Amino acid sequence: MKDATYVMSVASSTPTGEFADAEAMTTTAVNGVLRVLKFARDARVKRVVLTSAYGAVGMGHDKQRTKPFTEKDWTNLDAIKLDLYQRSKTMAEHAAWHFIETEGQGMEMAAINPVGVMGPVLASDYSHFNRQIQELLSGKVPAVPKINSGYIDARDVASLHILAMTAPQAAGERFLATTGETLSMLDVANILRTAFPAYAEKLPHRTIPNFVLKLAAKFNPSLKMLATLTDNFADTSDEKAVKLLGWQPRSAKDAIIATAQSMIDLGIVTK
Repeated sequence: MKDATYVMSVASSTPTGEFADAEAMTTTAVNGVLRVLKFARDARVKRVVLTSAYGAVGMGHDKQRTKPFTEKDWTNLDAIKLDLYQRSKTMAEHAAWHFIETEGQGMEMAAINPVGVMGPVLASDYSHFNRQIQELLSGKVPAVPKINSGYIDARDVASLHILAMTAPQAAGERFLATTGETLSMLDVANILRTAFPAYAEKLPHRTIPNFVLKLAAKFNPSLKMLATLTDNFADTSDEKAVKLLGWQPRSAKDAIIATAQSMIDLGIVTK
């Protein structure tokens, strides 16, 4: 970090369905962020941009909520059924802001909190969120859970990082990386059906009853996070990033289609 003006901390352990030790995952996330911040401070870096997550904003809240989540919201760490990935991201961001306040010695920080990240994949090693597109197009999902989510293109997440890095007004701020749209998983399937008619027969038309998903999650670790999100309220606002930084993201539909097209082009998904 010698002579660096800016640092981006973008990596954290992500869900694979194989994590058995919640404490280890949380410790990895928190210590990783603090290590970056300590070295950045000692190198007299001006500003660090932290990739946090919507998982640090909108989890563990009342499902009857009607007001969109904003950067003022934090995930409720006291929630009983909080997924360990979301817990780790929340604790890591809390730790980062505490470090800046107590040990930062004037170093600035901005945090980016993306919703579900889509967009063109670069190879067959892609994120856990993109996996749903591959599984939908491959006919592996006969029915989808009743889960709502925001979606954002990776290219727009990147552009927001750049704005948060360079804009003076971004110092000390959090920014939700979201289009402000909320889609169900069935909505996603329908977008794919319209955009890729050759795969229409493989895409689901129905949803899974919540009790069936929760029962299946007891035997399949990869379903545990999904089971905590059934009938969730997931509305978000992009107002802060748009107004304060002039950010203009693509639509959720475009991000989803771009993900699918890249997987088809790379041969990850075939007919």
